[in-house]
Amino acid sequence: MTNSGTNTTETNKPGAGKTLYGTLEAGGTKMVLSIGNEENELTEQTSIPTGTPEETIPKMAAWFRERKIRALGIGTFGPVDLNPASSTYGWITKTPKPGWGMTPLLPALREALQIPVKIDTDVNAAALAEWQLGAAKGLNSCLYITVGTGIGAGLVVEGKLVHGLMHPEMGHMLLRPDSKDQTPVGFCPYHAGCAEGLASGPAMEKRWGMKAALLPPEHEAWELEAGYLAQLCANAILAISPEKIILGGGVMQQKHLFPLIREKTKTLLGGYICSDQILNHISSYITEPGLDTRSGALGALLLARQAAE
Repeated sequence: MTNSGTNTTETNKPGAGKTLYGTLEAGGTKMVLSIGNEENELTEQTSIPTGTPEETIPKMAAWFRERKIRALGIGTFGPVDLNPASSTYGWITKTPKPGWGMTPLLPALREALQIPVKIDTDVNAAALAEWQLGAAKGLNSCLYITVGTGIGAGLVVEGKLVHGLMHPEMGHMLLRPDSKDQTPVGFCPYHAGCAEGLASGPAMEKRWGMKAALLPPEHEAWELEAGYLAQLCANAILAISPEKIILGGGVMQQKHLFPLIREKTKTLLGGYICSDQILNHISSYITEPGLDTRSGALGALLLARQAAE
């Protein structure tokens, strides 16, 4: 089944006849909508280009309404207000995405669908899925970092997603510029020398004149990229001590990056963290997502199930 402006795919629907939940991965380029069930099976998916809120939100509501879902889980780009006591709970707040600043994403979808809705950051949703179902299953904590259009991090500690004052924004952590970097200030409109401005996909493209996916593995870009991401990992290890770091997102599809990041992280730590995981098993400590590209959708499904309960 295909809607105007969408690209819908279906599986063999192993969960037919079960309670259905909606999931939304809200991104700056596209909105990915999925249907899942209580057995964490994803049975249908579509994508809608991210236009203005006025044109995009009604399209999403119409797609979900046709499928008679029990509840909706949202993993969204941010910053987003996650305080349930706030008058702007579920709103996209200050964002570089044109037209989306101060947008009531959760309230608009909840009003349109008249069902329970739960929202979190896209990276927190992915972290939740990886902790409950994926690479960090059985652990007490994990950090999920996505490196793509932006850089963001989701954190699970003692089985709970960390929010705090707002929510972690580790992608804007300030890093030490590499002496070989000809653009040491980076490209973030908010901060000079932050991780996102130095190491996101758009930052790589602006620095080297081509998309990261087109750069050959031997290009000098990857040593620089690995160095910045290793700083991010080392800072996270020292500050929050997660039991596993999971690196996802479009840039991390370049698998040759992982060994470089691991080695540079160990070098930066300088033997100070005397953990066997760091010293001898770092290949399983800094790792790929266990759920491949489904982390976000499955995390939003878990949020939807929580909303229904």
